[in-house]
Amino acid sequence: MNIDLDQISSLALAYGPKLVYAIIVLIVGLWIIKAIVKGTVRIMQKRNVDDSLKPFLKSLIAMLLKVMLVITVMTMLGIEMTSFIAILGAAGLAVGMALSGTLQNFAGGVMILLFKPFEVGDFIEAQGYTGSVKEIQIFNTIMTTVDNKTIFIPNGPLSTSSLINYSTEPHRRVDMTFGIGYEDDIKKAKDVLMEILDNDSRILKVPLPFIAVSELADSSVNFTVRAWVNSEDYWAVFFDTQETVKLTFDAKGISIPYPQRDIHLYHQK
Repeated sequence: MNIDLDQISSLALAYGPKLVYAIIVLIVGLWIIKAIVKGTVRIMQKRNVDDSLKPFLKSLIAMLLKVMLVITVMTMLGIEMTSFIAILGAAGLAVGMALSGTLQNFAGGVMILLFKPFEVGDFIEAQGYTGSVKEIQIFNTIMTTVDNKTIFIPNGPLSTSSLINYSTEPHRRVDMTFGIGYEDDIKKAKDVLMEILDNDSRILKVPLPFIAVSELADSSVNFTVRAWVNSEDYWAVFFDTQETVKLTFDAKGISIPYPQRDIHLYHQK
């Protein structure tokens, strides 16, 4: 077997420096990628990124950077990458179209975990459902309704549509309406309502409760009652106040009228 030393020597001279440069770039690139990934992890820790998202983002960033590094090294060696990149792009497009809904939900999950419009334990209203957030997954958010139903909501529409988070603010306003008869004393009823609110320690003193006549309805004079409470006391105060007002109005002789209609009959001769 004859070995052409001149040919080997020429190949070594032609590709040797490129190979050495490529190896150096590969080693330095891997070190830089490692440093970037560590820095990204520190940033996620400072910004309190959800623990379930950290390993995924870490792996995704590392993988993308390594793919770019390999393509760069292969290009330095003189390997034509245009066709390979075109094939890779076409394959990515096909997969993306096939998994468009899944990718949308994945992107929505990432946005929710990053920007935190709600967290686990929050009581929210979204996509026609109301309940407590039980778990935030990459593709779905799991909610539990007040009657203990489990709801799975895709993260895609959840991240791009409006939602109400009832747990964000520490205080909420309870709005109620109470009616009395036209023959009842308005001032007396107003004083009774204010006394009921003052006696409830769960109702905040600042802002002060608001009571005013809001409507002269067909069968009643209606009061609008507004009181501020801690968010966790909202429903307890609402239901307790309804019962207390009814019992107190009965004891004070204040009527709560129900809709009624007077019918007058006229006899014609």
